[in-house]
Amino acid sequence: MNVEIIPLLFVVGIVIATTVVGIWATRLSRTTSDFYVAGRGVNAFWNSSAISGEYLSAASFMGIAGMVMKFGYDVLWYAVGYAAGYVFLLLFIAGPLRRFGAYTIPDFAEGRFDSKNMRKLAVTFALCISFFYMMPQMKGAGITLAQLLGSPYWVGVVVVGVVIALNVILGGMKGITLVQAFQYWVKQFAIMVPIFILFAVSGAGYGANVSDAGKLNRAEGGTPVPIVKEDVTKNWPAAGEVKFTSDGSIVPAKDVTAKLTPAPTEADPKPKATIVQLKGGMEFAASKGEKLVFVQGVEATLKAGTTFPNVAAGDKWLRPFGPFTSKYGDDYSLLYTYSLVIALLCGTAGLPHILVRFYTNPDGREAKKTTLMVICFLSLFYIFPAMWGSMGRNFIPSLYINGGTDLVTIRLPEQIMAAVGQPIVGQILTGITSAGAFAAFMTTFSGLLVSVSGGFAHDIYGRMLRPNASPEARLLAFKIAAGFSAGIAICLGLLVENFDINMLVGWAFAIGASTYFPLLLLGAWYRNLTKAGAVAGMLGGGAGAVGSVVFSMLVDKGIAAAPTPLLGTLTSQPAIWTVPLALGLMFFVSMATKSMVPADARLKMLKLHAPEQLGLKADYIQD
Repeated sequence: MNVEIIPLLFVVGIVIATTVVGIWATRLSRTTSDFYVAGRGVNAFWNSSAISGEYLSAASFMGIAGMVMKFGYDVLWYAVGYAAGYVFLLLFIAGPLRRFGAYTIPDFAEGRFDSKNMRKLAVTFALCISFFYMMPQMKGAGITLAQLLGSPYWVGVVVVGVVIALNVILGGMKGITLVQAFQYWVKQFAIMVPIFILFAVSGAGYGANVSDAGKLNRAEGGTPVPIVKEDVTKNWPAAGEVKFTSDGSIVPAKDVTAKLTPAPTEADPKPKATIVQLKGGMEFAASKGEKLVFVQGVEATLKAGTTFPNVAAGDKWLRPFGPFTSKYGDDYSLLYTYSLVIALLCGTAGLPHILVRFYTNPDGREAKKTTLMVICFLSLFYIFPAMWGSMGRNFIPSLYINGGTDLVTIRLPEQIMAAVGQPIVGQILTGITSAGAFAAFMTTFSGLLVSVSGGFAHDIYGRMLRPNASPEARLLAFKIAAGFSAGIAICLGLLVENFDINMLVGWAFAIGASTYFPLLLLGAWYRNLTKAGAVAGMLGGGAGAVGSVVFSMLVDKGIAAAPTPLLGTLTSQPAIWTVPLALGLMFFVSMATKSMVPADARLKMLKLHAPEQLGLKADYIQD
């Protein structure tokens, strides 16, 4: 087991600090309100720090940088959309949502329409969105700890799941508010300071530029490349069938795992292919366009002057509509881009663990101020991930071979500092970024776990199964639900090792954009929205989004057949049709069921929008 001591110490430090702050905060959490909404007393600065810390997940700290490195220009929409989504919240949702005054979004659904069935539907989608969003956090934990310890992927998943479950069980929302606010500033420091140091020391002339990335052009020759991909590349052209073993040796294989093309010859010393040399001296080439993958972990050496496999060409990487949006063909790249933008902008207003945060503010004015500060904090953070991705493309192209681009913020400092003769400094910088990565998925997972636990304990147990349960029984249910939900999250995290982090998050956003966003937007601003309309919209948009996401995952796993280019685009990022579907169904079904408009709809709209100074605000759930 190859343990990186210095980075590991940083990670242990952030885990201990998180646990200590969480335990210390338990003295602040005594009532039901403390556990669910932090006593409704969090001021704008601390709440905006906590929201930003909760929102900056593994997708933000690791995923954007990794996908920028892998795909290029098109992925910049993630950074823009993640921040710009809060403009929707600021303009349309933050103030009304806080004035309604509840513990969870299902509370809003039931109270707005006077329907317990609306609560059931809302809590179902809340759990669905939250568990989808937990999966990339678990992947980030697994790959980060595997990099530092050389441990199996599952170790990091289990460690983070257990630590965060303990924090949530002990402190609830008030406890993790302090943890999340603290960890936002940890992440901001970890993403910003190391990149400035790397810029200062890397200098010009080391590595290639972004348009010619992936080429090993250093005079000293080859560099070891660990190859750990588990997929099997099929339909390789020509030559001998072999099997690669874990120690790098080559043996004949009866069951074909790869086909090798011939090595360069004197007659053709520079074939248009990637030339790789395995331990033992055997060389082979992957034809242009083929993806180089191996069945088991081996170590290969890339020869000087050749190009790493799986690197996007410069003209594709630098321009819009590159390999990310053109997965199913160039004809539908613009369609995919618009769909991604819609998912990110609307999806932010459909994430239960973010929305519940606005119930922790004292009033609607503070909720709006919180949202404005969050936009500033996120905008500051999102300047930096693209820098990491661009530098990674230049300086550590070996990550392309084994699908490890999500690790660029962890691996890059060591690579650059070792090249300039400062390996210890590289270890320290890696420790800082590793601590930031751990803070990223721990804070987001904390918020998700509170949201899911609240759904189980408050909405299902406290409002459906046992509405007369005592406050003590509800708190116990919350803690049991936290442990149970963490166990589910760990199991789900074990299934997504080979998916890109940001791809998983984009799917969670698409589901939120297709369900909660239409409900909150029309529920807060359209007086004549009926229960039938809300149900039709959430079911239609939600079913379309969830079905598309599951189908896309099966296609990526090779379980389902590859779709047509248009169908593949519309299912891999479905927001462009599921969001209008949900909004349209809500509007037209409501028009057809005008008799179902709640009798007190005008009063509810007045409470949602009237300034607090008029004294009309009344919390739906009394503390």
